[in-house]
Amino acid sequence: MGKIISVVNQKGGVGKTTTAVNLAAAVGIAGKKVLIVDADPQGNTTSGYGVHKKNVRASTYELLIGTGKIEDSIIKTEFQKVDIIPASINLAAAEIDLIEIENRQNQLKMALASVREAYDYIFIDCPPSLGLITINALNASDTVLVPIQCEYFALEGLSQLMATVRQVKRLYNPTLEIEGIVLTMYDGRLNLTGQVVGEIKKYFADKLYKTAIPRAVRLSEAPSFGMPIQYYDKRSKGAAAYNDLAKEFLKKSRRV
Repeated sequence: MGKIISVVNQKGGVGKTTTAVNLAAAVGIAGKKVLIVDADPQGNTTSGYGVHKKNVRASTYELLIGTGKIEDSIIKTEFQKVDIIPASINLAAAEIDLIEIENRQNQLKMALASVREAYDYIFIDCPPSLGLITINALNASDTVLVPIQCEYFALEGLSQLMATVRQVKRLYNPTLEIEGIVLTMYDGRLNLTGQVVGEIKKYFADKLYKTAIPRAVRLSEAPSFGMPIQYYDKRSKGAAAYNDLAKEFLKKSRRV
């Protein structure tokens, strides 16, 4: 049965979607069958895999509101062993539409249940908020992966996110666990970086990945070409970092 991982941070601009896109691609290159679910209304994961949102007929939105079949939503990408459920412009209305739906927090979980056996890993790229879409993702997931930028306010956001995870665990999903914390936009030359890393290690030492993702121009460029970094520039330091993260992620998963 495939493991479902939500990639979550309610703070925008921390490398959440970059991590979802490139970690999923690296895990696919490592030989694992991957499904990535774009649950962010911005649809950047969809664009990052070269899928044009205007051409999307069935998406995460239809799964959330219960009007679509999951097999109609899955698109086979041109990248090794990675399929995607794209986002459409309709997803922006899902938070409102879900309010009227009974069992609203379970919609995504029910939709993904029928395809879990077909994949080794299912990654959900969540929106930068802690609303009903994110609650759906957390309720559907086995674990939570948190990309965090090395800055002071990131620590404040992390404590808010952990409170939400605990609440979802208590109310809906008692087996939900933290997969790990990934440092993004890392610059070891800055004193603040060391301070933030020190604070994270105080509370989450066993969850912090050794691999940190550096600031890199090529990582920023890749989405505009509709490619994960491994396909846009496989020799870049960004590609090397996400490949190392994937190795660490897979080793940890096997150990568990």
